[in-house]
Amino acid sequence: MAQQKGIDLSSVHGSGRGGRITRSDVEHTPAEGPHRVKASPLARRLALSAGVDLSALKGTGRGGTIRAEDVRAATAGPASRTAESRQPARPSSGTAEPAHPARAAIAALMSRANREIPHYYLSTTIDLADAMAWMRDRNASRPVAERLVPAALLLKSVALAARQVPELNGYWKEEAFIPSPAVRLGVAVSLRGGGLVAPALADADTMPLPELMATLKGLVSRARSGRLRASETADPTLTVTNLGDQGVEAVFGVIYPPQVALVGLGRVTERPVAVDGMLTVHPTVTATLAADHRASDGAVGARLLTAIDRLLQRPEEL
Repeated sequence: MAQQKGIDLSSVHGSGRGGRITRSDVEHTPAEGPHRVKASPLARRLALSAGVDLSALKGTGRGGTIRAEDVRAATAGPASRTAESRQPARPSSGTAEPAHPARAAIAALMSRANREIPHYYLSTTIDLADAMAWMRDRNASRPVAERLVPAALLLKSVALAARQVPELNGYWKEEAFIPSPAVRLGVAVSLRGGGLVAPALADADTMPLPELMATLKGLVSRARSGRLRASETADPTLTVTNLGDQGVEAVFGVIYPPQVALVGLGRVTERPVAVDGMLTVHPTVTATLAADHRASDGAVGARLLTAIDRLLQRPEEL
C-alpha cells in the first residue's frame, strides 16, 4: 500500500506494538507526491523545532534522505550566529562560543513547550528499602555484568504505572488527548558533544528486568554514537529523565511535545524515616512529575506517582 501511494515508510510513525507500522498508519498518511522531501523521522522533528526548511537541505543518507546530522549542520549557520550574539565573550580571547547545533534545536523545542504547555508539577519521596533489599538478593546469584541496578527498577515501575494511568500515556494533538495503546518509554540521554536526545524503550512495561537493562544499555550507547535506529526515535509516549548519577536529588523537567507528561528521578539517598513509630534510615528517591494541565489535573498526576511508589514496594512484581 505504501509503495502504491508513494509513501516513504521511514517517515511514518508506527502505532502498532513495538512501533510497527500498521495498515491504518499508511491509510492515514498523505501520499508523498513528486516534491515531498525524503527525511528521517528524527530529522523532521529537529527541523520542525529549529525552524529549518528541509527542502533547502541536501541529504547525505541513502537515496538522498536527509538525516539528523544534516539538520544539525544546517542549524550551525544562522542559529549559532543568533546564539553567539547573546553569549558573553570569553575573557581570554574576546570571542563567543557558538551554540552546539543540537543545543539550538533543543532550545527551540523547549521554548515552544514552555510557551504552549500549561505545566503543573508534583513530587513525592519513595522509600526504596524493600526494592534495594530485593535487588541485592537477586544480584547475589548473578554475574557482575548481569546484575540489576536501581535505574532498571525505577524505569520499569514508571512504565507499569503509565499503563495503569493511561491518561498520561499518549499525545496532545489537535486540541485533544490521544491515549497510546502501548507504552514507549522515552529515556533522556545526554550526548557527549552536547545536547540531549530521548529515544524510546518500546513495550518497557512488558519487558523483563534483565532484558530492559540490556536494551537500555544498547540504547544509550547508540544514542551517544549517533547510531539510533528509526524505530528507537519514533514518538515516546512518556519520557523519564534521571539525573541521579549526577548527584541531583530532584528533577523538575519540561514536557516533550506532543507528550503530556515527564517523570523526573533523582539520586538514591539515605534519609531518616519513621517505621512503626521508630526512627531509622532507609534509601529513598525523589520522583517528580511534570504534566500538561490541558490533558489532566493534579488528581490524575498523583495517581501516577502513587502507582510508582506502590510498585516499588512490591519489587518482585516488576
